[in-house]
Amino acid sequence: MTTIKQSKPTTRRKFLGGAAVVGVASVVAPNVVKAQGPISMRFQSTWPSKDIFHEYALDFGKKVNDMTGGDLKIEVLPAGAVVPAFGLLDAVSKGVLDGGHGVLVYHYGKNTALALWGSGPGYAMDANMLLAWHKYGGGKALLEKIYTTIGADVVSFPYAPLYSQPLGWFKKPMQTVDDFKGLKYRTVGISIDLFTAMGAAVNALPGGEIVAAMDRGLLDAAEFNNASSDRALGFADVAKICMLQSYHQNSEQLEISFNKTKLNGLPPKLRAIIEGAVEACSQDMQWKAIDRNSQDYITLQTQDKVRFFKTPDSILKKQLELYDEITKKYIESNPLFKEIITSQLAFAKRATQWEQDYITPRKMAFDHYFGPNAKSPI
Repeated sequence: MTTIKQSKPTTRRKFLGGAAVVGVASVVAPNVVKAQGPISMRFQSTWPSKDIFHEYALDFGKKVNDMTGGDLKIEVLPAGAVVPAFGLLDAVSKGVLDGGHGVLVYHYGKNTALALWGSGPGYAMDANMLLAWHKYGGGKALLEKIYTTIGADVVSFPYAPLYSQPLGWFKKPMQTVDDFKGLKYRTVGISIDLFTAMGAAVNALPGGEIVAAMDRGLLDAAEFNNASSDRALGFADVAKICMLQSYHQNSEQLEISFNKTKLNGLPPKLRAIIEGAVEACSQDMQWKAIDRNSQDYITLQTQDKVRFFKTPDSILKKQLELYDEITKKYIESNPLFKEIITSQLAFAKRATQWEQDYITPRKMAFDHYFGPNAKSPI
């Protein structure tokens, strides 16, 4: 009995001791995790720091940092900080950078099919509809297939649908297709083939190098993207004519990319937050673009004395005809190119028919409120 009585407090002391250890562990463990610090990622954009596109990249980094409560910290650097703009894909794939912010068409040289996420008319789809195809119409799997084919260790998130891009900046209004003959012109992706077929001498340059090339006479004309970017980059300093509307990049979007190994090594919670941040920033970018692009469009006209002209229908029609000829060439040489176009056409046929039938034309309402015969409702 004595032995048994002595063993009870001993057992209880052991139990309490074990509980104390567990208790200490539960208190210490969070401190241990915290001591490890946040996970850091270094990103680079393909844009100069003054471009609104780089601002979008910063917006994404901040969104992720805020949503993770500091558990993941993304640092975003401007183009050229680590690698040239056109070297982003290789840098992310090799782990030189953890991620990047750019456009898929910049990787056109790796596989021509990558340009189908931006170059061309989008088969009557705007950029938001093309993103719908990407997410729900099979585009995501096809993009992953391309990256696997070229050996890129990258996870791509196309996002931020862009509004139809201008034909570009010129020294004089473009009136016919023949005006492009001999013109030294900047563009990227399949648009290189398109404007070459129109007679231009095409040079592909990243955004930050275009204005300097025009200033030195290396380019006669160039396209980039939108009123805010074009104004920030200084296009109005080297040309005073901007032609609006074009099919060469009618449905482009931006791209956020991650090194696949680095992304897959993150906890599931952080990966889910990243995907949510991509979609949130995609919508916010559209709202910001409407606000800023419309303001800069006015400033370019009033302050910078830029004259805007609508691209003639004859040029737009020729773009469509030439684009079809060019894609036939790539369909024959690149099976993935054909697979992607087949998928896009099937999605676009039903999506654009639905849009044309359902969406109320806004031109009538615009003319009613802001046209030459409009009367203020207040």
